[in-house]
Amino acid sequence: MKLLRFGDLGLEKPGILDKDGVIRDASSVVADYSPATVSLDLLSILANIDPTTLPAAPKGVRIGSPVSRIGHFIAIGLNYADHAAETGAPIPKEPIVFSKAPSCLSGPNDDVMLPKGSVKSDWEVELAIVIGKECDYVEEKDALKHVFGYAVCNDVSEREYQAERGGQWIKGKSAPTFGPLGPWIVTPDEIADPQSLDMFLDVNGKRMQTGNTSTMIFTVRQIVSYLSQFMILEPGDVITTGTPPGVGLGMKPPVFLKDGDEMRLGIAGLGEQRQKVVAR
Repeated sequence: MKLLRFGDLGLEKPGILDKDGVIRDASSVVADYSPATVSLDLLSILANIDPTTLPAAPKGVRIGSPVSRIGHFIAIGLNYADHAAETGAPIPKEPIVFSKAPSCLSGPNDDVMLPKGSVKSDWEVELAIVIGKECDYVEEKDALKHVFGYAVCNDVSEREYQAERGGQWIKGKSAPTFGPLGPWIVTPDEIADPQSLDMFLDVNGKRMQTGNTSTMIFTVRQIVSYLSQFMILEPGDVITTGTPPGVGLGMKPPVFLKDGDEMRLGIAGLGEQRQKVVAR
């Protein structure tokens, strides 16, 4: 299944994408896709519904983040060996963990707003995991049983704030609209292997990133299990798992986002995003 939220910002409704690509209104089944409702039981309920029996959403309706305001928005840094190399960083021995502010979550096609005075904002196409069952010391072999689904994430990053202003990476990762997610959550039954997904990102029509989740240093199983040793992961939590090479920081000379730029990115089986960059 492909689960999404549609409607104006702050007024989104839960939906299901049917086999013909029509958005169906699922608000008669579930109030929203949120930490309060996301669960493996909900997946079972939705799987037994014929989406074509649900009302169609208005054509051209805005697609929002596929899950509402979340508890944790966790990210894994330098999780592709070739990306670590392009930034001059050593290969990590354990996952590098940081957070994005939940308030940075945005729709997949919403504008990305540059922070005031930003000159080093960057792009990162990533595979995101949405948790569907509480994780507390989960073994790797059981980790995927706790996944609600997968989504595309653009881990937008302000590199000056991230690396040159002291403190932790969260400062460069958390500006409003720096967490586009979606267009939908794809449930695990449609993703045979999360470690075999092609991914790409273009800026102004030029291919910047090309990769595959097979080159991740730490797999989805490992990441979920690892994080559950340090915190309880809760339903609705989002984990974004790192980016392949081709970010602006790694270019010679570096290239960063500016007002008017357009990004297009996607992951096989998970859909695509498009964002216009605007200055605040």
